[in-house]
Amino acid sequence: MITGIKITSVEAKRDKDDDMTGLNVNIGVDSATVKGEEAVIAFNYSAIYSEGVGELKMKGTITAKEDPGLLKEITDKWKKEKKLPDRFAEIVLNAINYACGTNGVFVVRPINLSPPIVPPRIELKGKGAQSS
Repeated sequence: MITGIKITSVEAKRDKDDDMTGLNVNIGVDSATVKGEEAVIAFNYSAIYSEGVGELKMKGTITAKEDPGLLKEITDKWKKEKKLPDRFAEIVLNAINYACGTNGVFVVRPINLSPPIVPPRIELKGKGAQSS
């Protein structure tokens, strides 16, 4: 269960006054550590406005209180593959997407970029569906 999301860094820039033709959202997991009964996930989020119009970048951490079995699975998978278990990754990615998308609205407003509308729920399907 997600117990907290903290955004630690925000950067937004507008490079051109052109109209935006698309938005590419990328979410990456930088690290996953287990401290006691909690998993701490460091993440990065970027929304790149097509045709070089601008960019929004955010970094932060998510904390989640989980059962010991899942915490061990998170530790083992991260050590071996630098990935999160799919069932946990889906929850984490959606939480990041929602937090950064909604807070990003306020960040891009002063530089006149369209808000990074929160896309539909992320669902991981099959092996290797998550990238970091």
